[in-house]
Amino acid sequence: MNFPQELLYTDAHEYCKVDGDVVTIGITEYAQEQLGDITYVELPEVGDSFAKGDSLGVIEAVKAASDIYSPVSGEVVEINENLEDNPELVNSECYKGGWILKIKLSDTSELDGLMKPDAYTATIV
Repeated sequence: MNFPQELLYTDAHEYCKVDGDVVTIGITEYAQEQLGDITYVELPEVGDSFAKGDSLGVIEAVKAASDIYSPVSGEVVEINENLEDNPELVNSECYKGGWILKIKLSDTSELDGLMKPDAYTATIV
């Protein structure tokens, strides 16, 4: 698998796309493949705040359900409302239309604890 080079990753299979102090969060291609066909995504509310490691919501699939963990601390500034009616976007385009939410970072130093693509790839092989 080739993971996008511009993203950062967690060992819980979330990705982060950093744009200034806003981080777009989703699950990786590997994670969605492991879950199978996604049937529901539980999203937080805009304005909710989370600490690094908190559960942001749940992804339900035919095979299993899995928590989504916050890779960084901050406040939710946007959710992907398209997932309410089309949760399968996480399967078909996890890095584009299947993103889950955006968080405004409260501590940029937390980005240092995330993995670059090569390090993430090493955790799943």
